[in-house]
Formats: sequence, C-alpha cells, structure tokens
Amino acid sequence: MRKAWVYFWLLGLIWGSSFLFIRIAVENHDLRPVEVVFIRTAIAAVGLGAVIAWRRVPLPRTRRMIIALAVVGLGNVVAPFMLITWGEQFIPSSIAAVLQSTAALFALVVAHFMFTDERMTSKRVLGLMVGFVGVIVLFGDKLGQGTLNSGFAGQVAIVVASMCYAFFTGLGRKIIQSDVQPIVVAFGTMVTAAVTTAPFVFFTEGGFTPLLHPLPVNILLTVVLLGFFNTFIAYIFFYEIVRALGASRAAMVTYIVPAVGLILGWLVLGESIGITLLLGGTLIMIGIAIVNLRPSQVYHWLRLRRATNPQ
Repeated sequence: MRKAWVYFWLLGLIWGSSFLFIRIAVENHDLRPVEVVFIRTAIAAVGLGAVIAWRRVPLPRTRRMIIALAVVGLGNVVAPFMLITWGEQFIPSSIAAVLQSTAALFALVVAHFMFTDERMTSKRVLGLMVGFVGVIVLFGDKLGQGTLNSGFAGQVAIVVASMCYAFFTGLGRKIIQSDVQPIVVAFGTMVTAAVTTAPFVFFTEGGFTPLLHPLPVNILLTVVLLGFFNTFIAYIFFYEIVRALGASRAAMVTYIVPAVGLILGWLVLGESIGITLLLGGTLIMIGIAIVNLRPSQVYHWLRLRRATNPQ
C-alpha cells in the first residue's frame, strides 16, 4: 500500500511535467507536433511490449478486440496527444496543464450517457457548472481578442483533447471491459499511435527532423524523457496504482497534475501566473472536488488533521 502511494505522487509529478516537456519541444518549432507524438508513443510501445513479453501476458487475437484497441488508440492517444502538442505551440504549458484537467469533468457527461450506474446528480451538476465557469475565466482574455488568434485556438485544442480523453476512455471501458489486461490496452493504443503517425513523420515534406539535422541536446533529451518516463513508465505506475488503491483513488492524481504543471512552467520557463490563471484553475479544481469528494471523506480528513495537530 505504501509503495502504491509513492507511485501515486510520482505519477502526479511525471504527468504534470509532460506539459513542460511538450512546450520545450515545440515552442521554437525544433520538432513538429506529429514528430513529438510519434517519438513518445514509439518509445512507450517498445517499453510496454517488452514488459508484456517478460510477464508473458496474452495478447488479444480476435478481430473485434484488435479493432477496438485501434479505435481507442486513435481517440484516446493520437487525437489528444496531437491536439495538446499542437496547442502548446501557442499557449504556456501552465495553461495547458490546467485546461487538460477538465477531462475529469467531461468524463462525467460521457459516463451519464454510457453507463447506467453513473447518472448525473445535483452534486455532479454543481461541480460541472463551477468547473466550466473556471474554463470560461481562462478563456476570458482570449475571447476579447477575437476567435481567430492563435492563443484562443491553442486553448480550444486542449479542451477538445480533454473531450477526447473523456469520450474514448469511456468507450474503451464499454467495448473492452475486462477481456484484456490494462497493460495490453496501453500497449495496443501506443502501437496504434506510433503506426498511425509514422507516415506523416517519414513520408511528408520535410521528413523526420532528427535524421536531417542535429537537434539541440535539450530538445532531444526532452522528447526521449517524454516517451520513456511520461508515457511508458507513467502507464506502468498508473496500473499499479489502480490495482493497489482502486480506480477512484488513482483518478485523484487529477488534482496534482495541474499544480505541478503550473509550478514547473513558472520555475523552468518563467511563465507568469496571473490572477486569471489562478482563479480559473482554482474554480476547475473546486468543480472536480465537488464531483469526486464525499462529505464523509472531508469530515474524516478534518478529524485526522485535528488528531495529528491538536493545537
């Protein structure tokens, strides 16, 4: 149990740093977004494949399951990874980290229509309203500049990526369920992403940038870390957390990721943390908390704090 909580906090730090790494890779157009997605998913696919071979985990053989994994891979990896990477060419990593956390809110809407045991309640509706007010706050200054500016487009891309995560995660649960092990799902989706993006990397005008001219060491290191730690290792940690702590506790990593993204963007890239970002991010986090936290959980947490800090 203790090891699972260590993994939990490490996962929050790893996933929170993804937005920083993506921003570094694409900010000066050293790499195209499709190249970043290809490299990170190819590294993750090789790593997950090695783990599956070592553990001798059976792979799906039916056409239905292979097609299902491909569909989830396109919607839950290719589309959101591309949208986030493209969007971060135009917006700070800190804003991207906060906006991407809205996936937890969109997931509620998707689950309401897909699963009979996850219907909307008044508490969830309230949480959604508060969270989306936070999104509107974050979009506020961009809306004032017109809808065609690149900053607005970048933020829209992150929100659409969150919608993809919500819908295709729910779809994956619906069509795959318990037929295959989670690590096989991750492997299948990463293979789909790498295979899908490869033609756009190698056979389009410009070719594969790292093969044509040397990349700055920091860019090359960034994208390799993004593939190995933030994609491959992160998925291993996530499924270990789900196995030990349950899916609901594992999902609470949502609270850590945007905070890490904010802090790293400020510390490493010097991104400003203005009142708009703080207010919008706070409202989104409050909305997610309203949706997920039960009053009994808050009560027990307060009792524990009082017992350990009697002053």
